[in-house]
Amino acid sequence: MLQALAGYDAKDAGSLKLPIPNYRDALRQDLRGVRIGVLRHHWEDDVPASEDVRNAMDAAIHVLRRLGAETEECRVRPLGLYFDVKIIIAETEIFSVHQKELIARPLQFSADFRSRALPAVLFTANDYVQATREHRRMMVEMEPLYARFDAFVTAGMGEAPRLADYRSISFWQKPNLLTPWNVTGQPVIALPNGFGRNGLPLGMQIIGRPFGETTILRVGHAYEKATEWHTRRPALVPGAAAPTVTPPPGLSGTAETDAKTRALCEMAARRAGLRLDDLVMAQLFEGAPYALRMVERLRRDHGLHHEPANVFSFPASRLGLVQSSEPHTREEAP
Repeated sequence: MLQALAGYDAKDAGSLKLPIPNYRDALRQDLRGVRIGVLRHHWEDDVPASEDVRNAMDAAIHVLRRLGAETEECRVRPLGLYFDVKIIIAETEIFSVHQKELIARPLQFSADFRSRALPAVLFTANDYVQATREHRRMMVEMEPLYARFDAFVTAGMGEAPRLADYRSISFWQKPNLLTPWNVTGQPVIALPNGFGRNGLPLGMQIIGRPFGETTILRVGHAYEKATEWHTRRPALVPGAAAPTVTPPPGLSGTAETDAKTRALCEMAARRAGLRLDDLVMAQLFEGAPYALRMVERLRRDHGLHHEPANVFSFPASRLGLVQSSEPHTREEAP
């Protein structure tokens, strides 16, 4: 499927005209010579995982070594920093896309969507631009690791929780293991690598360099050939009736927002043209403290040469321009 879908699309501004490899030819059953960075701090320090997940990751890394891979622990930024940048950028854009309809018919959006999108009214244009500048720095920081490693591994999300335990506000409360690669633009494969004590699958992520799909396909293929986790299914009780699933409430009922934050939310909502009833405004209040803490944590010590991630540089060799001696200087098209 990837072979059929991959390729340049002139109507997609994010599409690049690059040669498409034969992905199937990359599949092998050994990993000799593949260098894999192990991001252990993700599941042990940043978002401490269950014992089941830790054991499954240790076993999976052992399999990769047995297949010939060279593994070494490495570190990137803490998960929370990627999370802040991703949310400030993504939720600002999502709110902007839907702003017209949120003004006209907020109650026709799901409670879960409103809980995620409405606190973005608290992000300023300055917050958004600073987050995109930090986005660029995060991408550039990965380059030395690309020279050391062909791929990376980290844990997945662990066993799926019960639907009844889900709360919309959890979206704002803590980072997850999936977010960094949204920020750095790296390809990822998620594979099952065990089962937890509740009988549900566990998983790991295999992350590649940008456009490194062939390598992570090779790693994933070799791992699946060497294990049987992808063939197993959770044990179902014969004849059991499906439980009744009630949609989660829009509010957790535990948030307390101070008067200053409430006033800030009301002003931001008015400025955005929103007319919110008490229930929907309460959703904004609930997410506001988390959004504002993201803004406080956001790094802002950027120099003039720290460009946003959505600024494109034109290679001088293609334009016949002289390379500037100043570091990080962008060459402009004539």
